[in-house]
Amino acid sequence: MDVILVDENDVPTGTMEKIEVHQKALLHRAFSIFIFNSKGEMLLQKRADAKYHSPGLWTNACCSHPEPGQATLTAATKRLMEEMGFTTTLEKAFDFIYKASFDNGLTEHEFDHVFIGTYDETIIPNEEEVSAYCYKTLDQIKDSIESRPQDYTEWFKIAFPKLQTYLATKN
Repeated sequence: MDVILVDENDVPTGTMEKIEVHQKALLHRAFSIFIFNSKGEMLLQKRADAKYHSPGLWTNACCSHPEPGQATLTAATKRLMEEMGFTTTLEKAFDFIYKASFDNGLTEHEFDHVFIGTYDETIIPNEEEVSAYCYKTLDQIKDSIESRPQDYTEWFKIAFPKLQTYLATKN
């Protein structure tokens, strides 16, 4: 799969195969989806043990990359269905750039578009992508990240406080 290379303003600069981009630590477009239930609890997923990086770690509902020529919201909606087995209305919250290296030599360097949505119905996760899921309050997540940071993906630990700030400004 090719991903979209971008500059720091999210202007496309080309495309490249996903693994090569992660080997070279090049900035590319990505998205992260945060889903809440009607009680305000956040949906977390535990990444499948077979994932090529960050296996077995807890993270937000869904993350991925739009394909060249694909709108980011369209890609996010499609990927949420592929990973978690449902769709819901997503709204753009904010974006940010981050860089995180992994033990396997790969590096995520992403211009991350963050979407949020609400969902209370049945979840049917793809077992190749997700090994478990749960809903937790923001306070429970914050406490868990502080006490066991090794249980969470690097991007989630960066995005979560930004999401808290965003939500605080909306209320």
